[in-house]
Amino acid sequence: MDTLNNDKIRRLVSNNYGKVAKDSGQGCGCMTASSCCGKGDTVLERYTGDLGYTDTDINNVPEGANMGLGCGNPQSIALLRTGETVLDLGSGGGFDCFLAAKSVGPDGLVIGVDMTPEMLHKARDNARTAGVENVEFRLGEVENLPVADNTADVIMSNCVINLSPEKTKVYAEAFRVLKPGGRLAISDMVAVRELPSDIKENPDLLCGCVGGAETVEKIKNALEIVGFESIDIKLAGASRETIEEWFPKNNLSSYVASASIQAEKPSTQVP
Repeated sequence: MDTLNNDKIRRLVSNNYGKVAKDSGQGCGCMTASSCCGKGDTVLERYTGDLGYTDTDINNVPEGANMGLGCGNPQSIALLRTGETVLDLGSGGGFDCFLAAKSVGPDGLVIGVDMTPEMLHKARDNARTAGVENVEFRLGEVENLPVADNTADVIMSNCVINLSPEKTKVYAEAFRVLKPGGRLAISDMVAVRELPSDIKENPDLLCGCVGGAETVEKIKNALEIVGFESIDIKLAGASRETIEEWFPKNNLSSYVASASIQAEKPSTQVP
């Protein structure tokens, strides 16, 4: 296999998730077209429930928005308030965006950003069909957000930042677009120890949210470098069983885990 540089990784991820959006509309956790589990509604709802979403959450989004592509529930740590502006990095079919739109109400706004045109088309169709007016979807990379400075009160992301080959740049962009005092609420895959090269360079594992996972220490360091404070990273206790279900023939649960990542942009900036 050729060496995977940043551009190749982005194309690989975009093409893979574009195929999910066009072919099936459903994955399994972060798995894509090579999903390890069935694609039936019962399996999808069970998996989404395992991540911490309620039946109400699952039933109160537009049909097709829940694609089973997450590894946690950022809503549970976001503590969204009425009137807030929320930015979702890697919004996919819009599942988390539509839940956030209900939480912030008609006076709030939710912006979803995704690099995959097929996903963007799907999310916009979902919003139009459901008549959701306080959400919009923008085409863009998480390393170069199409969002103005000091826009968002909250940034959410669900199992997407691990897919980026330039994670510190993602956090720097998040810091830029957050308002002073704004907060991060991220669910993502993290490495519990350094990954061997055969995992890091495996295209299926990169697209499956495993190959690009960084250690907790590196994530914390990247967040501190760009200026975040009150950083809190917690591993999900039940993620080992989930990962073993995603990859039944691998020993990947000894390398990666799902985690919640929280941080805040300081309320006042030092000149």
